[in-house]
Amino acid sequence: MIGHIKDKFKNALGISQLNRWAIYVLLIVFLLASPIIAILLYLPAGPGETWSHIQNNLLLNITFNTFALMLGVGVLSLVFGISTAWIVSTCHFPGRKFFEWALILPLAVPSYIIAYTYAGIFDYTGPLQKLMAWLGISIEGQLFDVMNLRGLIFILAFVLYPYVYVVVRTAFVSQARNLLEASRMLGKGAWHSFFRVALPISRPAWVGGVSLALMEVLNDYGAAKYFGVSTFTTGIFRSWFSMGDVQSAIYLSAILVTVVFIIIALERRQRGAAKYHALGANSSKPIARYRLSGWKKGIAFTICLIPFLFGFFIPLLQLISWSVQTAHKVVNLSFLTLVFNSFYLAALAAILAVFVATILLYSVRLNPKVWIRSVAKLAVLGYSIPGAVIAVGIMTPVLGLDKQLADFIYGLTGVDPGLLFTGTIAVLLFAYIVRFLAVGYNPIEAGFKQTASNYDEASRILGTSPLKTLLKINLPLVKTAILSGALLVFVDVLKELPLTLIMRPFNFDTLATKAFELASDEMVPESASAALIIIATGIIPIFVLSNLISGRKINGRTANQ
Repeated sequence: MIGHIKDKFKNALGISQLNRWAIYVLLIVFLLASPIIAILLYLPAGPGETWSHIQNNLLLNITFNTFALMLGVGVLSLVFGISTAWIVSTCHFPGRKFFEWALILPLAVPSYIIAYTYAGIFDYTGPLQKLMAWLGISIEGQLFDVMNLRGLIFILAFVLYPYVYVVVRTAFVSQARNLLEASRMLGKGAWHSFFRVALPISRPAWVGGVSLALMEVLNDYGAAKYFGVSTFTTGIFRSWFSMGDVQSAIYLSAILVTVVFIIIALERRQRGAAKYHALGANSSKPIARYRLSGWKKGIAFTICLIPFLFGFFIPLLQLISWSVQTAHKVVNLSFLTLVFNSFYLAALAAILAVFVATILLYSVRLNPKVWIRSVAKLAVLGYSIPGAVIAVGIMTPVLGLDKQLADFIYGLTGVDPGLLFTGTIAVLLFAYIVRFLAVGYNPIEAGFKQTASNYDEASRILGTSPLKTLLKINLPLVKTAILSGALLVFVDVLKELPLTLIMRPFNFDTLATKAFELASDEMVPESASAALIIIATGIIPIFVLSNLISGRKINGRTANQ
């Protein structure tokens, strides 16, 4: 009977053999999708007691602020990202080689860090105000008030524009040289070539880049909270922790997930409809750059300098200054504990994420069915989901499970065990894997694609088991990709704030949570040392990414050779 049911299950799925590797795919995807499933299951219970208050007094403001942030940051990210990518990729000007990689550096600065850094810079007792006084310029009150929606839009744009810059520059670097040369031969200048040739070809790239930037806007909690701008993410925190209304937090999470899926659907639709191709005989050759002269060099330099200055250099200088002033008070045994906690969590999450990604990808490799590949892709959707939503989707069922277990154990032994799973490292690590699996998955997937499948076939012919084939053949071949994926996950976990704030164990701090708490307590200079370690760690993959985009090493040779 059981065998008959199993055969029917196999036939329904369209596979001749339901092996354990295919089951691994289903199990991993189910576990990683469980936060969204939990939110959907809790929705029919209806909104909480405070929902009418949220709906009447907060929802309109939350919706307006969220979409205003998305619109403002999206437009500015496109302006900064596309303009700098085009100039760096196609023009000769002083500082071009420096800006190639320097324009990516704002990605190393978490949005909450740059937010409170600029708040401190423009504060009425901050360094800018002191500079004005030293110059003898008398100013009443603050010089600039950045702690509002407009200020947050500009600050987030300076941090997030590299998402557009990176993908658009990649498109410009890899697009066919003969298309731009054809444009020049027809007598068209750089301005015409940009708008009529390069920009249409790179449309999937810049739409994809701005989609990533918008995902980060929706995920942001620290910057919006510090600036007092109500968004869906801050609304989730407020409903859950200030109002104690989990159901209303679930409803806000469901709305936010809907917005995310709409963005994903629109991005996939336009990418699928795009038929632009930039392939040709000369596509592997570098673009022939325009040689700028006179004032045009200055304009190109200034356009690249502005986002670098405001997105990275100025905040970094301020953080270094604050760290020098406060390090003697901050850097102590407790600070070293923060560093250990942060690196310990990030390392564990990185190891687990690349382990799960490797098993998932190898399972797909062994079962190359369309449905298995499609199901496996669902496992990486967590990167598109804001951390606050993932926290709600995990914590709600975990709290329910803890309550049931506590009641059961109390009825059995008369002892209240308290919370067994809530607020543990294990649950926090699971949340990190849900959120950041895609970060490790993508480079490992690229590594597997570069590994010929005939190695696996030869191993099977020799009677080697799939597990031994993975350990002895595949892992050595993709070890560089695995290390790259682990590094990226490590850095992202180190910077993560919303998930860690909600799900960390009691009295357990990391560099991110401590920096945010100190800034929230108006101790911004004291938070600088923790912020600098986060930024310094985040710079490491930036250099790797810049080298990959530039194509400085292709099969062991430089791109110019």
